[in-house]
Amino acid sequence: MRLLCVDVGNTSTALGLYEDGAVSRVTHVPGGILADPEACAGHMRRIASDYVEGVSIASVVPRANARWRRLTRETLGCAPRFVGHESPLGFALDYPHPERIGADRLADAAGGLARYGAPLIVVDFGTALNFEVLDARPAYVGGVITPGLPLMTRYLHEKTALLPEVSLGGETPAFGKSTEEAIALGARVGYRGIVRELVGHLRRPLGEGVRVVATGGYAGWVLDGAGLDYVIDPTLTLFGLGRIFENGGSD
Repeated sequence: MRLLCVDVGNTSTALGLYEDGAVSRVTHVPGGILADPEACAGHMRRIASDYVEGVSIASVVPRANARWRRLTRETLGCAPRFVGHESPLGFALDYPHPERIGADRLADAAGGLARYGAPLIVVDFGTALNFEVLDARPAYVGGVITPGLPLMTRYLHEKTALLPEVSLGGETPAFGKSTEEAIALGARVGYRGIVRELVGHLRRPLGEGVRVVATGGYAGWVLDGAGLDYVIDPTLTLFGLGRIFENGGSD
């Protein structure tokens, strides 16, 4: 099946082509359709190329959804399917209010289950740092949400008079020899500790054989040297959107 998959986030929107279980042509639009609708339309046309059989969308920005519906119809001539708790996810939802689970979190869990099996912990480094947990049944049993790296560094800059906004990535020293190095070191090693502690906490009730999968832009940078057995999967969310669509979809 050939699909356009769209992950509408608070900071940026990711688009990619899902074809027979593989994800390609991935691109990101900062601010998404609310900031740059022309870029979104152009990427949709480029990714779809000759045709797609459908469009699968996970959105955590409700005010953008009507615009995505309209753009998809105008650009590709089809109605998108939006992922939600009633979509055919491939796992049960052992959760008191499943309608409150973010669509991106459901896509991460669906993609993780399809690629790696269960029990499973998915760690997604986005605007928020999300943890999704599937037990062996498989069932979604909950997760954790903490502020993500972009929120932390932006907040430091916006709420202080002297701290700069820092671009993260690359090598970090043993000690911060400048303000920028100090912030980057705190972000990298601090978030590494957050992930290690939360994975340890979430793992205990799941028993043996738990897989840990990480996705999102800063996953590799943070987790290098964390002492965890994990897999980095950059296309996990888009892959999950494709699998959910193949399962039958929901709108």
